[in-house]
Amino acid sequence: MRYAICFTPPMADPLSTVAASWLGRNVYSGEPTELPSICGLTASEIAFHTAVPRRFGFHAVVMSPFRLHPDMDEAQLLKALMHFAGAQMPFEIERMEVARLGQCWGLMPQIPSTAMHLLAASIIQEFDAFRAPLSEDEIERSDPDRLTAPQFSNLHRWGDPHVMDEYRFHMMLTGPLGQDAIRRIEAPLRDLFEPCLMQPLTIGSLALFVEQESGAPMRVHSQHPLGKISATKRADRIKRAAAEATLAPSPVPPLSRMVAALMAGR
Repeated sequence: MRYAICFTPPMADPLSTVAASWLGRNVYSGEPTELPSICGLTASEIAFHTAVPRRFGFHAVVMSPFRLHPDMDEAQLLKALMHFAGAQMPFEIERMEVARLGQCWGLMPQIPSTAMHLLAASIIQEFDAFRAPLSEDEIERSDPDRLTAPQFSNLHRWGDPHVMDEYRFHMMLTGPLGQDAIRRIEAPLRDLFEPCLMQPLTIGSLALFVEQESGAPMRVHSQHPLGKISATKRADRIKRAAAEATLAPSPVPPLSRMVAALMAGR
């Protein structure tokens, strides 16, 4: 069995619904979904072009799939992830977009997110002790001869070439495509996903993914909210109080109204 630490939107999020339909599989239940009806693309074409991301499910990888270290077990991993997530604060990626990722299509931030980059680096450092060392076969599958020097160093230190300064937050929507398919799929992808990308993407949880056996589809094992629930609610009250203090006409100074609103919600 292998585990991975990822981000995926909540099950009920419209982006999750659209992505599950496009990929043909729900990453939470593991069940197949009905492919969308798209003018100019047959269901078999969509299924063929999404075969690779369908196995992994809709997600942005943070810590790539790893085998547990012999000294660790799942219960320890879950406990550590729960505590780690609780110590972080949710944040937003202002704008996601449909973008080319080499020969693939996926979702990426229009502007790289510093907060996401720092969170990803912290996870790699925090959970490295849970990762079993790479086998020789796993190293070879990473094609080390094609890696840059920093990527090669990352592979041997962290078990993944694309971490730390090499990390790029992205969510895959297709496998590698030929030039004709790249052109034909772009417009349908934009039509399908851009309505879900009008608002900032909230990074409010981390998901532990599992691969039951080699080559099996990955699915969400558990979701771990970022931040203490009470702290998150208080942050929401602060935002509401600030808005009310700015908008409501009153002889009371804005800061006093803000404090009063907070005290009333305690």
